[in-house]
Amino acid sequence: MLEVIKPGVQMCIQDLGRHGHRHLGVSQSGVMDPMALHIANLLLDNAPNTAVLEITVGLAQLKFTTATNFALTGGDLNARLDDTPLTPGWRYFSKPGQILSFASSSDALRAYLSVEGGFTLNTVLGSHSTDVQAGFGGFDGSALAAGDQLHYESCVAKSSAGALQPPYHKQIRILPGPHCERLSLTTQQLLCTQQWQVSPDSNRMGMRLSASEPVTHQVSINSQAVLPGTVQLPPNGAPIVLLNDCQTTGGYPMVAQVIAADLRHFAQLSAGDMINFTLVTPARAYQETQQQQYHLNQLRFALTHRDRSIS
Repeated sequence: MLEVIKPGVQMCIQDLGRHGHRHLGVSQSGVMDPMALHIANLLLDNAPNTAVLEITVGLAQLKFTTATNFALTGGDLNARLDDTPLTPGWRYFSKPGQILSFASSSDALRAYLSVEGGFTLNTVLGSHSTDVQAGFGGFDGSALAAGDQLHYESCVAKSSAGALQPPYHKQIRILPGPHCERLSLTTQQLLCTQQWQVSPDSNRMGMRLSASEPVTHQVSINSQAVLPGTVQLPPNGAPIVLLNDCQTTGGYPMVAQVIAADLRHFAQLSAGDMINFTLVTPARAYQETQQQQYHLNQLRFALTHRDRSIS
């Protein structure tokens, strides 16, 4: 069992998300960084969509009451198992009674914790993810609180193993949006000619951005379907990048779409960070997604070969 001693700013259960229900107004939810989830589960030989803990900011403490192998991925929030520093991208073993703690970091925002075999959870609409806004999924439909207990099966120790995590970037690649003509500007002119700063009022629903020269406008559109990665431009000229918990429709002009491979970078962006946008082609966006899959395939092969060699 994993007992929450201190949940920190936000700690919640997430898997790869709740898909196929947006027409009913149900958000996707899911981990902000799918690569981190995949790597954590590969290190433990878990099923690919096994739910993990998403730890935001850190300042959290967890107690393992049962022996287990666990993996840490995502950003480096200066985690420790008792007094031993841990490195993201590695598999570790915990004895009963050991304490996993997270400090914080100015360079990272979210870390991910997976346990061997996964946590015992109920699915809602085919997913274990917590929809914090709607209040369902995960652990009682909310972020974890002190005293909450997550069950998992005990297991014997595996040797430690690590994996290279792809780096995080602040250069975000985008595709053109459908409403730029309504603004008489191109996506390049709207987003790619200046730096954007992450606003404090950002969360898992969306990241608000500001700049020294916002492009204000009076254009309105009928509400249309949106999805994580859609870049909306409200009349005040401050773009919103929609993220995993975003609504399913929106009425602001859509000026760009973040490529799927780059959405993971938003998991580590904090208020005050500066980002840039770069236009790419659909072919390049597809290539980058394929490249991430190649990375995971190589890791799967390497871990399988390594574990067979040891046994």
